[in-house]
Amino acid sequence: MKISIIGTGYVGLVSGTCFAETGNQVICVDIDENKLQRLRDGKVPIYEPQLDVLFERNIRQGRLKFTNSLKEAVDQTDLIFLALPTPPGEDGSADLSYVLNVAKELGEIISEYKVIVDKSTVPVGTAEKVNTAIQENAKVDFDVVSNPEFLREGFAVEDFLKPDRVVIGTSSERARKVMDELYRPFVRQGNPILFMDEKSAELTKYAANSFLATKISFMNEIANICELLEADVDKVRIGIGSDTRIGKRFLFPGIGYGGSCFPKDVQALIRSSNQVGYDFKILNSVEEVNSIQKTIIVPKIKNYFCGDLSGKRIALWGLAFKPDTDDIREAPSRYIIDELIESGAQISAFDPEAMDNVKAIYSDKINFGANEYEVLENADALLIATEWGVFRNPDFTRVSQLMKEKVIFDGRNLYDLQKMTSLGYRYYSIGRKDV
Repeated sequence: MKISIIGTGYVGLVSGTCFAETGNQVICVDIDENKLQRLRDGKVPIYEPQLDVLFERNIRQGRLKFTNSLKEAVDQTDLIFLALPTPPGEDGSADLSYVLNVAKELGEIISEYKVIVDKSTVPVGTAEKVNTAIQENAKVDFDVVSNPEFLREGFAVEDFLKPDRVVIGTSSERARKVMDELYRPFVRQGNPILFMDEKSAELTKYAANSFLATKISFMNEIANICELLEADVDKVRIGIGSDTRIGKRFLFPGIGYGGSCFPKDVQALIRSSNQVGYDFKILNSVEEVNSIQKTIIVPKIKNYFCGDLSGKRIALWGLAFKPDTDDIREAPSRYIIDELIESGAQISAFDPEAMDNVKAIYSDKINFGANEYEVLENADALLIATEWGVFRNPDFTRVSQLMKEKVIFDGRNLYDLQKMTSLGYRYYSIGRKDV
């Protein structure tokens, strides 16, 4: 099939590359010519495992192309995916200006039947707005489809190529047939393509992410009460996760969620609820809990140093909001850094992929190391903010030799309490006793 992807951000690049990988002809559209040239040269501007290999291969084999001309792409393709940014405003509402502006242009451009697909995460009712915007100038038939993405950063390629479900919102039988043909190769193992109306599809995305965010915040609250009741959150987690109705995933406590999806989608669903006069009490609490959780480890650090962090050297492992990505949007590390700097601490940080993004914000405020051990030299304490694999089994002998004190504040519960005790570390984690 012939596909155009409008927007070359995270969703656009992953979608375009994976569609090309299954034999489709894909044209990606962006207005930034410098970015386009880098893409044509095979340079992926984001870190996502496996993406670079597929990206380079499909460019080389001619299935993946790039242009700054919307008309050129539209004229050559039958399916048009809108993968444009929908940033949240101060009130939590999604900014649809990019989507609707392109929709208006499409109305002027299309000269034959096209299927236009909302791939961006958008509020309920956006498909109607896109349809109206196109209809203003369109002289031919078209259909607008809602097709939300469910990509986990760090696993996006796998999630796209082998989805556990594909959600498609359309009231058009013609569009339904086109979308079914497109996605059939991705669900050969029997996972469902779920067809529904456009509004239900749009809400499904917000509901899914908001539910997962709720699960995380609930577990973080359990962790906090575990500390007060002297229970062990790891044992509680295993105990409730063994119940198949609950499941094991998203039960790991820590310093909160971040990224581009959960915070934005929770906020957007709250906003959508308010617009129709509904007070979504649970989600308001989820947002509040997560805001507190991001810096909940800072008081532990301050208490250890008797309230005075002036001149204390803190080694920070992890900057991305989660492992296997360079994304620092709403990352807990940023909130922690801000509080520690304000308290007079000196920070040396390392992250396998996210340091360049953090340097753009904190280049003159914190130091960076070439590896996880370099930042430990003469450190008064180690703080872990992201559960990268490289941090899970460090050389503790080397760690203790480099640090002034053997003290670790672990925001992701990476280490066994017994082991840390036997190694002689002062160890503080989330929802477990301090050792």
